[in-house]
Amino acid sequence: MRGQNRSRLNALRMAVAGAVLGGALVFAVGAFSADGVPSIVPRVTGGAQPMQEIPAPALARPITDDKRKMRNYPEQPPIIPHSIDGYQLSLRTNRCLDCHRRQYTEGSGAPMISVTHFMDRDNQVLADVTPRRYFCNACHVPQTDAPSLVPNAFEDMLDVKPKR
Repeated sequence: MRGQNRSRLNALRMAVAGAVLGGALVFAVGAFSADGVPSIVPRVTGGAQPMQEIPAPALARPITDDKRKMRNYPEQPPIIPHSIDGYQLSLRTNRCLDCHRRQYTEGSGAPMISVTHFMDRDNQVLADVTPRRYFCNACHVPQTDAPSLVPNAFEDMLDVKPKR
């Protein structure tokens, strides 16, 4: 019995020693593989030097034509086709609901909130907007005239021709 515990202890010591030795080897190879030169992380903050003040770009103007835009993909949240400057959106007030709540859409002419916004996590339909869908601008953004930040070669699936 005593010999069995000792062999387990020795095996544990060997495993720990192997792990420490392996870690030291990985560290040593990593430190010397770059010939002592630290790798330089590419800049992601633009062309300014650190701590230099640069002027902020002008804010994009909202497109306020009230035309509903086609969605780019099936589950894309609709964009907001009007300005929301000054809209109050807090725990107690949501100005979006003044026009988009079901009972106000006839008078305002605004589209009704999707029925999915009335379902809780268990797909139970509630009488009012579920708390997890209450803050509209978490998903919906206003349309602006801002230039694209990255090139976009998106093609609608209906426009893509099959290759023969």
